[in-house]
Amino acid sequence: MRLLATFAAATAALAALTLPAHAAPGPLGEAGGTLALPLRDAVKALPAADETRAGYTRTSFRHWTDADKDQCNTRKEVLLAEAFIAPEQGSRCALTGGEWYSPYDDVYVEAAGGLDVDHMVPLAEAWDSGAGEWSAKEREAYANDLGDDRALVAVTARSNRSKADQDPATWLPPAEAYRCEYLADWVAVKVRWQLAVDDVERQALTDGMANCPNEPVKVTLAR
Repeated sequence: MRLLATFAAATAALAALTLPAHAAPGPLGEAGGTLALPLRDAVKALPAADETRAGYTRTSFRHWTDADKDQCNTRKEVLLAEAFIAPEQGSRCALTGGEWYSPYDDVYVEAAGGLDVDHMVPLAEAWDSGAGEWSAKEREAYANDLGDDRALVAVTARSNRSKADQDPATWLPPAEAYRCEYLADWVAVKVRWQLAVDDVERQALTDGMANCPNEPVKVTLAR
């Protein structure tokens, strides 16, 4: 219950960073609106645009922040939320013990230091797909998104470094049993933030999920 309360508080604090409700709606709707589309329809609904990396730096996305000022930054909040054996939480949110499961490579991890918290859609990919035109506040909200548990995932450092900033056209998780979930989560994050796909990425998503369940992707739009 303590972990759930901590995560809920952080989520509420992050909500203040998302796009104001009065802002012009994106192609999929207004911030705060909800969508539920079959997976294949969600892929088709994503806006189309060529990718551009011009001007990107990782520092364009401020993270990891401590939105609720509880001394646990976004990375620590994710580790606390995703542990299936909870770590002990010490002063200034120091974590000891605990156990996690890394879905990318089907590995169990017993130390928080062996984990990276990965952005499901990497920061560079988000920039390429439209975030380069966002405000600094929007990019901060994206980089610390605790409002959807698909946005950030604790995985082994090795698998995260292997993925780097690649999209599904060039990288899929080594754990084949997880790939359908991975693709669905990728699409959900792109829909949530109304990020575009280019032709190569859309085709890779379509091909990759050919044998996946066409289950609804349910999303609350963040911008």
